[in-house]
Amino acid sequence: MPTKLTANVKAGGCASKLSPKILDRALKSVPRVTNGNVLVGYDTADDAGVYDLTQAGGRPLAMVQTVDFFTPIVDDPYTFGGIAAANALSDIYAMGGRPVTALSLVVYPAKGDIQDLEAILKGGAEKIHESGCVILGGHSISEDEVKFGYAVTGLIHPERILTNAGARPGDLLVFTKRIGTGVISTALKKGIAEQRYVTASINQMLELNRGVCEAMLALEIHGCTDVTGFGLLGHTREMALASSVTLEIAASAVRFLPGAIECSQAGAHSGGLNNNRDFVESCVVMPPGIPAEIQALLYDPQTSGGLLISLPEDQAKLLLEQRPEAYVIGYVTERQAKPIEVKI
Repeated sequence: MPTKLTANVKAGGCASKLSPKILDRALKSVPRVTNGNVLVGYDTADDAGVYDLTQAGGRPLAMVQTVDFFTPIVDDPYTFGGIAAANALSDIYAMGGRPVTALSLVVYPAKGDIQDLEAILKGGAEKIHESGCVILGGHSISEDEVKFGYAVTGLIHPERILTNAGARPGDLLVFTKRIGTGVISTALKKGIAEQRYVTASINQMLELNRGVCEAMLALEIHGCTDVTGFGLLGHTREMALASSVTLEIAASAVRFLPGAIECSQAGAHSGGLNNNRDFVESCVVMPPGIPAEIQALLYDPQTSGGLLISLPEDQAKLLLEQRPEAYVIGYVTERQAKPIEVKI
């Protein structure tokens, strides 16, 4: 009988990450060191860090770096490896960078099935190579709970960095994927997810954000972030606070994966979803008319999620023409009483 990778993990994918409340509190105690070459650090909870490599009189060049790894979100090892790779690469794309090298991070039981490990590594490697990136090596640890991911380095022009701090009043908010990978993964662990729901979720998680990134680089983009473990509203909060604006999200405009609403109605809510809600809801104006299952999905931790993009209306039109999977979910206003306002 095939190994069920998700059977022995408490939470799968980005839902396995630390609560944003715990992380936020811990990071406040870390000393901040000023360095003139750091163009983007962790002060605004952006997707990746950027370090200026430009030498005096040389061609402008900066390095963008990220790291991401997590527990299995699906049972098939090859697919898990590919999803972990796509998720790690997404942070580079969200900054407008081009991934060039990667280092693998592997946590696997010494007595585990070697064929499963080989499949995880192969699935990840093929997705990394699909992006045009190369794997230089990695690091492994023996431990019972499986975890996998990558540290990725990319290149970027120092004057063309996309951050979560650039949203401007009047901008539209465009999102590029559907919501629901967290509840579907939780339903899979509970044995209540229909296979067609799982298949649709897997297909989306394996999609690279490369094409969207390339389209953005030809347009005027004010702000961007990828929506992953902290959920749509969690990452919206980060963009709103970093940009000193309020982001209005139309709940009726958000698109959900097939089965996501049904899984949410069935109570397939991960601990990560509840952690996100606990941390973010004080920043949100939520009207009472939105069904509970939809409210929950707005906090659902996403794995290899879409890009949330803030840009002028005319540029949004061009982006939607180029990327038909993208859609408008809201707009940016001057800062109101709270950083996020959800509309019906």
